[in-house]
Amino acid sequence: MAEEIKQVLQEYREGKISRREFIHRTLVLTGSLAAATTLVDALAPTTSYANLVDPNDPALISSDIKYSSTDGVSIGAYLTRPTGEGRLPAVVVLHENRGLVDHIRDVARRLAKVGYVALAPDLLSRQGGTGAFASPAEAIEGIRKVDEEVVTKDLTGAINYLKGQNYVRANKIGVVGFCWSGGQATLILTRNRDLAAGVVYYGRNPNDLDDVKNISAPVLASYGEKDERITAKVPELVEAMKKHGKSFEYKIYPGAQHAFNNDTNPQRYNPEAAKDAWSRTLEFLKKHLQS
Repeated sequence: MAEEIKQVLQEYREGKISRREFIHRTLVLTGSLAAATTLVDALAPTTSYANLVDPNDPALISSDIKYSSTDGVSIGAYLTRPTGEGRLPAVVVLHENRGLVDHIRDVARRLAKVGYVALAPDLLSRQGGTGAFASPAEAIEGIRKVDEEVVTKDLTGAINYLKGQNYVRANKIGVVGFCWSGGQATLILTRNRDLAAGVVYYGRNPNDLDDVKNISAPVLASYGEKDERITAKVPELVEAMKKHGKSFEYKIYPGAQHAFNNDTNPQRYNPEAAKDAWSRTLEFLKKHLQS
């Protein structure tokens, strides 16, 4: 029974089943509604276990904002930046397939703490926003309706918004994406020449690898060895980048799974790989955005 409960718990944490289904299946296994609800509340939280940066950190200015997509649709986003005067480089922080959750807001604040304006768009905004979904599983279903053209419009709108702010260095804007949005980061890099750096965490390749010819920014990528579905395709991307003369650095982390950087997912989080990948990310962004 313990192994079965563990499997159900993992499916819930990965967003494959809803909270209701988790409780139902756990109730069947344990025979106790109290035990089922205790498990879902105590062992399977859907938000961050802890923020690395306090949402109310006095050294940061953080808030939810709205900006216009290129077709005029209002897109929700989380904006965070250091206090003080002057123009700073900026990073568009893209969320995983569960939407704009607390973890991604925290990642944005981590970047703000080291000197960036960080904007995290909610790419579920056209469907009411991440908060409109009752569970991670439902948010994932919503993400499946977000196609490449919508992503291009909404992320171009985010970049344009940053370019228009008097505290942003308009020629020093980067993008970082994780999981689902790792692929979206690569997508926008092929479609927007205003980006000065791109960081991809275990994102899929472009549907047409020849699209990398349109990338004008240097790219850094991190992959997990055990993430075979994604990592097996890396040699094809490397070859395409070489073919078109693009700047592409990457590292495959031994023993690491998909989503190894997400410290709110104990089933996937790999502290050693995450620490190294984040360090490389900060060095890369510093090199290309802070010079």
